[in-house]
Amino acid sequence: MDEIARKTPAIKGGALLKALVFAAFLVAAVYVVRFTPLKAFLTAEALGRFLDSAGMWAPIAYMVVYAIGVCLFLPGTLLTGLGAAIFGPYWGFLYVWVGAMLGASAAFVIGRTLGREFAASLIEDRLKKYDDAIERNGFATVLYLRLVYFPFTPMNFGMGLTKVRFWDYFFGTGLGIIVGTFIFTFFIGTVKEVWASGKWGELISFKVFFSIGLFIFSFFIPKFIKMIKGEDKPDKRSQEA
Repeated sequence: MDEIARKTPAIKGGALLKALVFAAFLVAAVYVVRFTPLKAFLTAEALGRFLDSAGMWAPIAYMVVYAIGVCLFLPGTLLTGLGAAIFGPYWGFLYVWVGAMLGASAAFVIGRTLGREFAASLIEDRLKKYDDAIERNGFATVLYLRLVYFPFTPMNFGMGLTKVRFWDYFFGTGLGIIVGTFIFTFFIGTVKEVWASGKWGELISFKVFFSIGLFIFSFFIPKFIKMIKGEDKPDKRSQEA
């Protein structure tokens, strides 16, 4: 018993130190993007010029930039739209998906390494059952949250603080972001191709209308998912009242 008591303060101290490093990383990430000269390079125009200069390495450079951008809380719409505009609707989708997966995995590992131990020390019995439930149903939980468009970067770090297994998180994320990623890149990439070609008559085409339809449909995906899960059904108790 005495040995356990002696070890506990060290464990808590280590967890606290990691948590402080984690908090410092998050603050620094936001500060660097918003309040330093680096902000000038994180625009669509500047990133586009950088990728143009990368030549044949542009796809790899883009995926690396996307992954780093996810960890630095850069807007996903900026990075995704840039990829679709530069690489087109199909290759753009692939590069966006890979970049997003790399960034999501990196953020998860950072959260798990630096914050999980401290978060676990704060969990009381009442919250432990939810933590255990996430571990048991990790894939389904992550998939559902991705499909209803839960904020991407906060979820990446946040899931690292839970007991969800990495591979449940990885595959749930990979599958969950496919639909939204494809719809957005297909829409942006298709419009950009027509704009670049100068063939304005192609704006009235099946491909363009299909991309617009998919884009509009994407806003209703969370609603459909909630309907399937029965979350939008009226509460019986409220009806009885």
